[in-house]
Amino acid sequence: MPTTTLYVPLGGLETVTSDEMRSQPAHRPGEGTLAVHGGGSYPHAHHALTVPIVETATYTFRDTADLVDFMDARLWQGSRTRTEYGRYGNPTVAATEAKIAALDGAEQSLLYASGMAAVTTVLLSMLRASNHMIITDDAYRRTRQFCKNFLSRFGISCSVVQMGDYEAIEAAITPDTRLIVSESPTNPYLRVLDLERLAQIGRRHKVRTLIDSTFATPINQRPLEFGIDLVLHSATKYLSGHNDMLAGVVSGAADLIEGLRQQLWVMGAVVNPHAAYLLLRGLKTLALRVARQNENGMRVSAFLEQNAKIERVWYPGLPSHPDHEIAARQMTGFGGVISFEVRGDLKAASRLVDAVRIPLIAPSLGGVESLIEQPALMSYYEQSTAERLSVGIKDNLVRMALGIEDAADLIADLEQALAAV
Repeated sequence: MPTTTLYVPLGGLETVTSDEMRSQPAHRPGEGTLAVHGGGSYPHAHHALTVPIVETATYTFRDTADLVDFMDARLWQGSRTRTEYGRYGNPTVAATEAKIAALDGAEQSLLYASGMAAVTTVLLSMLRASNHMIITDDAYRRTRQFCKNFLSRFGISCSVVQMGDYEAIEAAITPDTRLIVSESPTNPYLRVLDLERLAQIGRRHKVRTLIDSTFATPINQRPLEFGIDLVLHSATKYLSGHNDMLAGVVSGAADLIEGLRQQLWVMGAVVNPHAAYLLLRGLKTLALRVARQNENGMRVSAFLEQNAKIERVWYPGLPSHPDHEIAARQMTGFGGVISFEVRGDLKAASRLVDAVRIPLIAPSLGGVESLIEQPALMSYYEQSTAERLSVGIKDNLVRMALGIEDAADLIADLEQALAAV
């Protein structure tokens, strides 16, 4: 009976018969198991337990026949088991991509040098002159800035549509529309999109859909399972989890990712192998970290919502959030980012931020340390109050990105800080 080498996402290569392959029931391992073993294969070089960091810019060939065999395999078989130059691939990077693909439930994933490199390179790869795209208004401001201001240089138009207005999204589609982009949850108000509904709109009009799922991670939400074409993460955040590297990643069907990979080779925004290794190491504890951050998010948001000095809390795990019902239906956890409005003005919010002892004042999110910031000062400082308000950024808004500290300590810290407001 013929045998087939079966790639096992949990790690390892097993030789099984074709009949056995057909008879084995499909089983998706748990997120913790996937985080540790997903996308892996053993043994690694030199029988190392961990994937080695392959620090090289180029690769050698035994002789010209070896080179010709490699070129033939790449051209005729689509093989990417090795490469000839660092911009085209790296074993450490490939191992990291495989693990993220397993977590996202994707056929392939593709790493970039940063989250913004992923966003910009994907858009430039998928759109061309005269094309039109749609983005929701609560998306990351730098992404909106790129879509509205930069892409127009290439004759690509962009419509900004209100988050959650599905009729407006569909009405904005033209014969030239090629892509709908949104985040879920969004930054900073953690709006949650009905992914299945958006995917249906895209399929109905033959328009690709892309979701930035950085705030959710594959632990809390897998957009591809709802019919979304591409999912993107700033791997700098939760996936890495330690605020010590930059990377971005996009996941999806093999044909889409391979097309993006070809463009990445030309544009060159590749991640370096050491950063890929740090990301790979961080991914192994992703499920544990996110579980703790989910718990902290629920407990801290509930505490803040009951405090008289807080006007409003934005957290999708709370029934008061406008998208709570959608979030509860399609997410398994609500993450560690909370936005809230302090009762008072910009200075009142600043007094709170200055009074906390555990969170550090810094941008970003998803790491083991709790961080806190005022968007009006951190991200929109150069804009006037009127300009900030026009995009929904209030002076009294605070965003808190919870780490993995004890929830009781975070709550006690906020309680003493609120006394200063």
